[in-house]
Amino acid sequence: MNSKRPKIFTWHIHGSYLFYLSQGNYDIFIPVREEKTEGYYGRGETFPFGDNVHEVHVDDIAKLDFDCIIFQTNKNYLEDQYEILTAEQRALPRIYIEHDPPRQHPTDTRHVVDDPEVLLVHVTHFNRLMWDNNNTRTRVIEHGVTVPDIPYTGEINKGIVVINNLPSRGRLLGLDIFLEVRKHVPLDLIGMNTGELGLGEVLHPQLPEFISRYRFFFNPIRYTSHGLAVCEAMMLGLPIVGMATTELPTVITNDINGFIHTDIDTLVKKMQQLLQNKEYAARLGIEGRKTALNRYNIERFTHDWEQTIRDVIQTKIA
Repeated sequence: MNSKRPKIFTWHIHGSYLFYLSQGNYDIFIPVREEKTEGYYGRGETFPFGDNVHEVHVDDIAKLDFDCIIFQTNKNYLEDQYEILTAEQRALPRIYIEHDPPRQHPTDTRHVVDDPEVLLVHVTHFNRLMWDNNNTRTRVIEHGVTVPDIPYTGEINKGIVVINNLPSRGRLLGLDIFLEVRKHVPLDLIGMNTGELGLGEVLHPQLPEFISRYRFFFNPIRYTSHGLAVCEAMMLGLPIVGMATTELPTVITNDINGFIHTDIDTLVKKMQQLLQNKEYAARLGIEGRKTALNRYNIERFTHDWEQTIRDVIQTKIA
């Protein structure tokens, strides 16, 4: 890698994650083609990517020299790389970012990557714990998000839920929990394809200002990675209420920087308390923001990624 900025090739899979990843000191190349299928959207219009994120047409990928390939889905790993990368490019240093916990079985699912030459990066310690990682090297890089220059006000006496495609994603994302809680507590839902249940999509750059006015942030998801939306809400100072599952129990301490539980009735009582006591909500939010500034600051995140990319490239050279 020496002193030059490394050139990374990956797919545009999770826009918000790619945006935060792009804050590092490297160049990211993403494929684009006329048919805007998953991963081939290019930069898009949603995120304010910097000039270190480059679109490359699939027909031109073979002409470029990269330092590292980053996979983010099974399709990237099993299909896409063979369709658009040359044999030489496929032999480059490789990283697979695993964004999710195992879906088929929580403890016995083997990861698609079984290659000691690929580094498997998990976004939470919970994910690494639950996956059968085979013979693959692993590392955890926890999320990092930028700090918005927007104050929490909590003036809207409701909770806010931020989930894309909730009606179609069902129990895994907590559709039934959302519907049950909404019988007892006023909740607004935003996200892509929320249908009649929600207010529709709020673009990522407008999200902080939109949600900062709500009293609290509710995360009904049963089984997931630690969502970026939760980190972003914490960074704003919104108090978090959520399910005591996956990574969240390592982040939230009840009545200190938020509240989590596996009993829906207990969560409803806590939300009602937050609606009745704005000062209490603000105190929880202040402590949650301190947690986010310490654990999810973008400087730590980009440092971790710069170091990881450097390690992978140097190991391959050695």
